[in-house]
Amino acid sequence: MAIKVRNLSKTFKVATKEPGLAGSIKSLVRRKYLEKTALKNVSLDIQQGEMVGLIGANGAGKTTLVKILAGIIHPSQGEVSVLGFNPWDRSDELRRLMALIMGQKAQLWYDLPALDSYMLLKEIYQIEDTLYKSQIEFLADVLNIKDQLKVQVRKLSLGERMKVELMGALLHRPNVVYLDEPTIGLDLMAQKAVRGFLKNYQKEFKPIILLTSHYMEDIKELCQRVVLIKSGELIYDGALSTIQKNFGEQKRVSLSLDQIPELRPDIDPLLGSFEWHSDKVILSTTRQNLNAAMEYSMKLFTPNDITIQDPSIEEVIESYLRKGFQ
Repeated sequence: MAIKVRNLSKTFKVATKEPGLAGSIKSLVRRKYLEKTALKNVSLDIQQGEMVGLIGANGAGKTTLVKILAGIIHPSQGEVSVLGFNPWDRSDELRRLMALIMGQKAQLWYDLPALDSYMLLKEIYQIEDTLYKSQIEFLADVLNIKDQLKVQVRKLSLGERMKVELMGALLHRPNVVYLDEPTIGLDLMAQKAVRGFLKNYQKEFKPIILLTSHYMEDIKELCQRVVLIKSGELIYDGALSTIQKNFGEQKRVSLSLDQIPELRPDIDPLLGSFEWHSDKVILSTTRQNLNAAMEYSMKLFTPNDITIQDPSIEEVIESYLRKGFQ
């Protein structure tokens, strides 16, 4: 396995204090701590060439896992192997084989053009001249940022800064790429451009890419395999299509009404449920009960428009995190 994780756990000590001035003074003399579990017995295998989506709510442990795999923090227990290396040994050989891109962190100097920072990265990673020149040309072309490389980073737009950050992280052509919220804060066009680049880069060079994102479009467009983490525990590891299949049986039917009735009727809970709005009622049911639920609804209402929708990928993931497979 290119990445192998076994029984990985991580706990943090969080300082606490009593309320008020007295509590603040007391915490200076004798501070109390609580233990918070960020990861609990996580085991995971990732093959070379896979692009895996790491999903979970805020505080679920996604970034902690990425930081451990990148060698930034130590686990409390467990074993990790990345390309045959122990990541927290921080060997130069492993660091030349991986890249970490965090949407809220910058590795390039704001007051310098990106090209100047790239020259320093070339020396840090000991990139050969031929590879460096070819990577600069290739990445600048596919990211469409040739004209921005000589502009101070602080003068670039947010989307352009994300592109030059991506380019800097990929100059040494890493075998493992960790992407922690790479599209956070970007507008729709910039998100689409970054996703398109990552998809093409994956096909071209076949690195491992581990992607965390709150934008489900990122996961849907890029990852066939997803890993779901809830409260530090891995609760699902498999195909995104499997989750969609198990939770995609739900149907939402929007019935637009000229007037909402004063007495709002109910539907048999076995058939589904009604959700009332100012100008419509939404019927939630299953694919199996759709015909019966619609027949019952049409006896109650005379809608002027009907829309039938499958649940969004966001709703599917949220439903799984809330319920799990039944």
